[in-house]
Amino acid sequence: MSQSQAQPSGVVYEGGQQHPLGVYIRIWILLFVLSTLSYMVDYFHVEGYLRWTLILVFMVLKAGFIVAIFMHMMWERMVLVTAVLLPPLALLVLIGIMAIEGDFTYDMRDIWMGQDTTLQPLPPVHH
Repeated sequence: MSQSQAQPSGVVYEGGQQHPLGVYIRIWILLFVLSTLSYMVDYFHVEGYLRWTLILVFMVLKAGFIVAIFMHMMWERMVLVTAVLLPPLALLVLIGIMAIEGDFTYDMRDIWMGQDTTLQPLPPVHH
């Protein structure tokens, strides 16, 4: 802060931090475009992994812009940004690891305990 902008102790600056209105308008338009692209995925009947990849990419981009601009994270200190963003990222990494391990367990169970389709069930035992 320069000398001309310094506030005497005890005086509260009422204006707060000002952000240019153009930034909000550009981000709003960008969010509209991303939403339109997301709806176009359904409109053009995109199927399979490409569909889900596009939907997730558009979702993450929109969420990132909303958090960065409209929740003012872009102008916050790095400590606050990491405190807000690191826990969800850590959870995503752990969920990914669990998904990989779940697939491995499922595949191993199928290999070691899979049923042979040529076997016939044993008849019931009568006492």
